[in-house]
Amino acid sequence: MNNIILIGMPASGKSTAGVILAKVMGKGFIDTDLVIQAREDMLLSRIISERGVDAFLECEEAALMSVNVSDTVIATGGSAVYSERAMKHLSEGGTVVYLKVPKARLLDRLRDIQGRGVVMHDGETIDSIYDTRSVLYERYADIIIDEEGLSIEQTVREIVQKTDHERNI
Repeated sequence: MNNIILIGMPASGKSTAGVILAKVMGKGFIDTDLVIQAREDMLLSRIISERGVDAFLECEEAALMSVNVSDTVIATGGSAVYSERAMKHLSEGGTVVYLKVPKARLLDRLRDIQGRGVVMHDGETIDSIYDTRSVLYERYADIIIDEEGLSIEQTVREIVQKTDHERNI
């Protein structure tokens, strides 16, 4: 139970905070989007455009289920929470931390949504996936970090403080 699993919307800072958090806490670091790309030998956006959203979600679940580490910060893709099985697997190995970004701030960050490889079904918007996923992020989270007004360093500090407190309970 010593991993820290970061969940949240695309562009919420999971990868950036994750690298810094791993350095600060002396842990390893895994970005599951990079695990998917390595396993599939193609960019996320290409997997989605060539194979479709459902096939991507299957690839993502398989990649998440393959993660078997300890003492590691794990930055997940924004759609990881669509797989209950994968979230159960990850949460068994550590503390799940939801990096919650206000919708308006997120919209500013998500300018190149296609290039990022964001999972969106036909007809979905950033607003609608935010609303849908927020419920899932809160369901799976052990700790919620509200990033409103926080720098990346402040976010990392909050994670360290709250995960240390969680371990001491």
